Amino acid sequence: MWPTERRARVSADAISRRFAEYRDAIGLDRNLGPHCLRHSYATHLLEDGFDHLFVQQQLGHSWGSTTAIYTTVGADYKNKALRRALDRAFQPETE
Repeated sequence: MWPTERRARVSADAISRRFAEYRDAIGLDRNLGPHCLRHSYATHLLEDGFDHLFVQQQLGHSWGSTTAIYTTVGADYKNKALRRALDRAFQPETE
C-alpha cells in the first residue's frame, strides 16, 4: 500500500494489526477495522456539503449506488437536508 523507508510496502495485515492496537488502546468497538475509515471519510465529505459525484470519484466508484453503501449520514444531517428541501419547495415564486 504505502512504501516504507526500505522501499517495501506496508502490508494490509500490518495496517490491520496497528489499527487494532490503537482501537483497543482507546476502547473502541472491536468490530471496527481500517476499512471503517473509508466509510467515515465518505460520510464526512457528504455531511460537510461536498457534491455526491465528488465523493463517488474520491472513492473510485463507477456507480453512485456503490458510494451510497459507504455513507451513513447522521440524523442532524438528514434534518438539515430535509429543511433545505422544504424551504426551497415553499419559497414564494419570483418572476
